[in-house]
Parts: sequence; structure tokens; C-alpha cells
Amino acid sequence: MDSEQLRSGLRDLALDLRWSWNHAADELWTRLDPGLWALTHNAWVILQTASRERLDACLADAAFHEKIEKALRYYEFHNKRRHWFETEYPNSPITAVAYFSMEFMLSDALPIYSGGLGNVAGDQLKAASDLGVPVYGVGLLYQRGVFPAAHRRGRPSGGTIPV
Repeated sequence: MDSEQLRSGLRDLALDLRWSWNHAADELWTRLDPGLWALTHNAWVILQTASRERLDACLADAAFHEKIEKALRYYEFHNKRRHWFETEYPNSPITAVAYFSMEFMLSDALPIYSGGLGNVAGDQLKAASDLGVPVYGVGLLYQRGVFPAAHRRGRPSGGTIPV
């Protein structure tokens, strides 16, 4: 691969959210900017902020070059292999499933979660991805929360949903 193909491959890796739970390419991002990677764990931020000189220096290193190619082979294998869903349900009429949630914990680098609901939703999406189930996460934004909660004697007792 030439340097432009390697750059394109790094872009593909950075934009594939699988890096947030599969750490096969972590070494690449650490090599480009160890401090920023330790702080953000966000491959796209690393790629966008790395200087051209730093990127060129890394791309000129044969070991780094091989690590990119290895990571790309892994991702290509993962994307092209037959996943569980396709194997078990080869003629399924299901082509897409929407998973609606207020939050999804995919990674600390993507702070779109606050707790348990986000953990569950994120794990569901990750598992669906690994199994090849065609699930798409759709985030819901409530400007004032879901509903005002009512409390009686210090305990939750329901609430009303504004229309």
C-alpha cells in the first residue's frame, strides 16, 4: 500500500465505531499521539489533530505500516464474513431494526450516555453489530427530560407526560 492508501485506511478505521469496543487498532492511535489517546480514546480526534509531519513519520515506519495493514485486514474480514444473523436467517425479511434510546454508551470518547440505560443500549448495539443483526441506534432528545417525576413521602410515585 502507498501512503495515500494507508491514510485512507486510517480514516476508515477511525470512522468505524468498532474501535470503541474492539481494541485491535489502539496501538496505531497511541503511536500517533499517546497523550491525546490516553485522554480521549477517540480515534477520529487523534487523526484530525495529528500533524502532517507526525503522520508522515509514522507512515514511513515499516512496523507502523504493517500494523495498519493488519488492522485493515481484520476489519475487512469482519465486514465481509458471514455473521450469525445472516447464517441463521439467510432469507430474513428484516433488513433494518431501529433501536430507540435516549442514550447509547459506545465509548467514553462519545459521551452520549449518563448511566444504566446507556450501558444497556450500547451493549445491545455492540452485540447486534458483532452478530451482524441490522440494528440502527436512533437517539432521542428530550429538551426537558422525559416527564416531571412526582414524589410522595420521599419516594417516586409516578408523573405526568406532557403532550
